[in-house]
Amino acid sequence: MSETFSSDDTSLIWQELSRRELLKTPVYTVKETTSRAPDGSLGHYIVTEAPNWCIVIPSIKDDEGDDFIMVRQWRHAHQALSIEFPGGVLEAGEESAAGGARELREETGFKANKMTLLGVMNPNPALFCNRVYVYLAEELVKDGVQKLDADEHVAYRRIAKKEVIAKMGSEEYPHAIMTSALGLYLKTLIQ
Repeated sequence: MSETFSSDDTSLIWQELSRRELLKTPVYTVKETTSRAPDGSLGHYIVTEAPNWCIVIPSIKDDEGDDFIMVRQWRHAHQALSIEFPGGVLEAGEESAAGGARELREETGFKANKMTLLGVMNPNPALFCNRVYVYLAEELVKDGVQKLDADEHVAYRRIAKKEVIAKMGSEEYPHAIMTSALGLYLKTLIQ
């Protein structure tokens, strides 16, 4: 039998008392919070404020196969190439579906005639304040060329879904958020 959490777990809730900026970068801002625990004790914690992100899972099924459109790019912290779903940072005030469609077109030149929201996640709720929107992009049309930012160097190609699923979490596919996005996609197949 499965147990459930209480709907009234107020004894677990902390109260944030203050937040101060430690570091501001072009990508995110690091802040220290002071928070009061349920027992009244105080703690200091680091949080990262960043814009929301969008991940797009481009699915294409035709005479050539049942594939995803994947991108490959250099990841500086990892010091290696990474195969991922297209995606990126949402612009200020940009709606998530529009941002996902924009990222897909910029990175691959594909347009999706159908975008379905699969889920919204926090990349790491212990450290980040932002959200990641995950969309399934279908009815793809190749209607353009890549329009990358000046510092983006991204290749794309079709890869069989079975291969992506089998390799996710490997050295070629190391990005944890992509694994989470794939999990949301797989969830749609079993519902």
